[in-house]
Amino acid sequence: MGSTETLDRLAREQAFHDERFASAEPEERDRFYAFVGGARRRLAEATDQFVAGDRVLEIGVGLSSTGWSLARRGVRVLAIDISPVAVDRARLAASAEGLDNMTFAVMNAESLVLDDDSFDGVVGSGILHHLDISIAYSEVRRVLRPGGRAVFYEPLGHNPLINGYRDRTPGMRTDDEHPLLKSDIATAREHFDGVDATMHHLAVIVCAFLPARLRRLARPVLDAADALITRLPGLRWWSWITVIELSEPVGPAPGR
Repeated sequence: MGSTETLDRLAREQAFHDERFASAEPEERDRFYAFVGGARRRLAEATDQFVAGDRVLEIGVGLSSTGWSLARRGVRVLAIDISPVAVDRARLAASAEGLDNMTFAVMNAESLVLDDDSFDGVVGSGILHHLDISIAYSEVRRVLRPGGRAVFYEPLGHNPLINGYRDRTPGMRTDDEHPLLKSDIATAREHFDGVDATMHHLAVIVCAFLPARLRRLARPVLDAADALITRLPGLRWWSWITVIELSEPVGPAPGR
């Protein structure tokens, strides 16, 4: 059993996502999410490594998440979530599509009820920032087979303008989530020798504030600017999204 504080946090997370997935449009996003194509493409490239027959754990259930595209390519996917409502909706959707290689379970990502060294890959979109980051990395390390890789798509928390927007829209997120900081990515190096974090989307966020006509004109220019800005050592941490690839686990699996 975890501490009372941890159990309370998990209960709040479950309640938030139960409510979200019980709504008619659980995958609805605000206007900012129209501009994350670059990060999504990087996520797809990083998960192309998984092939038919591989076993992949997806942490965090969605109705259009990475696990679905993997399952359609023949990858065996176990998708878990702390929300029973999310799991039920996803299970029905997978059954309707005939994806019998995609299974689901209600499970706490900080205490995986799974064997050591049992997955070729672990993936997740917008999930690590809901978790105790060090515990999450340790559990991912534990269930990965030798040579396995993990790929996560996560928000970053350094940009004051983006953080200001988050402060003004509290209903869109849980009370306990924490967009990742440089220190959170550094913590991954305690568990993996291979840590590659690419940064995406800084200038292009301006499009969300422009009229549609100007947006179409500005988008290519801002995308090109981001290709440079998100590689600069200082400014890159002000990006909105990071795609993190983890490989080469440090030491033996921690075990239970």
